[in-house]
Amino acid sequence: MSKILLINDMPGYGKVAFSAMIPVLSHMGYELFNLPTAVVSNTLDYGKFDILETTDYMKRTIGIWDELGFDFDAVSTGFIVSEEQARIIAEFCQKKAESGTLIFTDPIMGDEGQLYNGVTEDTVSHMRNLISVSDCCVPNYTEAVCLSGAEYRADGASEEELRDVIDRLLELGAHSVVITSCQVAGEQGKCVMGYDHKGKQYFKIGFQEIPIRFPGTGDIFSAVLLGRVLGGSGLCESTKAAMDTVSEMIRCNADNADKYKGIPLESCLDLIERGGNGR
Repeated sequence: MSKILLINDMPGYGKVAFSAMIPVLSHMGYELFNLPTAVVSNTLDYGKFDILETTDYMKRTIGIWDELGFDFDAVSTGFIVSEEQARIIAEFCQKKAESGTLIFTDPIMGDEGQLYNGVTEDTVSHMRNLISVSDCCVPNYTEAVCLSGAEYRADGASEEELRDVIDRLLELGAHSVVITSCQVAGEQGKCVMGYDHKGKQYFKIGFQEIPIRFPGTGDIFSAVLLGRVLGGSGLCESTKAAMDTVSEMIRCNADNADKYKGIPLESCLDLIERGGNGR
């Protein structure tokens, strides 16, 4: 059974971050461990929230784990609160990568052409260091452009431009890349574009957006993708499985009254494709 360390935040109320990824990957048969970057009162969609940063705890925990010799088959990173955390996590992942641990990164920094509040150029720089040791990085289009230094195209980019963004991330050191929420100029719908270093091939998977927002769907996508890849599936196949799973979960919960708390995963784990799981 593969051991996965998740580095992300812990919400008190809502199915995002740990609360979304742990049920999915547990259902897929993996042994999970966690290193919280923050404790968050509830999903941010409610408008009011409190965040307790855990940087000092992270430092002490990593030191203790080093002394105890704990190791993992894969590390998956998500929400990072500060520049200091980005540096700490980048150094930790670099050390783990040197010993053979697979590194999966979701560089959560912004969306719709804008960086989130509190994300600085230093944070971006440390995130590039993290990308440089990643076996697979999964940014959205905004994050991919920010990391690569490419120009953001609000009305959609050409496939050639999107491939250029991928190539720039590969040049940073990432082995494989999956960019979500891409808009190709002149095309209906959106797509996910990626590069699989094992097959040495680019891929593009189109989709029609469902006009319903649930927080945490990106975390579900990352979890299914990670689980499938670790189970032996190819990156393109794993990406398609993650996309299909998220779409089905959204459709099955479209009538939920309180969408701010995310998808109630306990009721729909059976929708996860089980081929290539960790059992």
